[in-house]
Amino acid sequence: MNNPLPAYNDLIKENDSIYRALYKRLGLSACTFWILYTLREEQNSITQTEICEILHEPKQTVNSALKSLEAEGYIILSYGQDRRSKCVMLTEKGICLARKTVDAVMLAEQSALLALSEQERAMFLSLFRKYTEILKDKTKEIGGAK
Repeated sequence: MNNPLPAYNDLIKENDSIYRALYKRLGLSACTFWILYTLREEQNSITQTEICEILHEPKQTVNSALKSLEAEGYIILSYGQDRRSKCVMLTEKGICLARKTVDAVMLAEQSALLALSEQERAMFLSLFRKYTEILKDKTKEIGGAK
């Protein structure tokens, strides 16, 4: 394979498309979906800052989605140990929404990963992690200060 970039880009875009279709069918924005997903994955109250770090999303994007989830009664925002950090917890209504949406997606993802052998999963995750670290390093200077 001379240039693997087109094949890689096609796979990444196809995966993005799978998730976009899911958000749409579930009636959720991408950020709202990933916040619910993160809250289910963590299974404890976590801070808004931690959600931003996990999702690699700007604070304003996450804050906007959290405000919407709070207004709809899906989450509770409360102050943590200091007034600067807000803890995020699912309400009963939020747990019900997560069960109908992100839990089903997590089950499908887990099923897809388990369809690979243990060795294939380890290799896939190892190589993708390595690629991501190399890409992060190679793109540090692009568009930065001169």
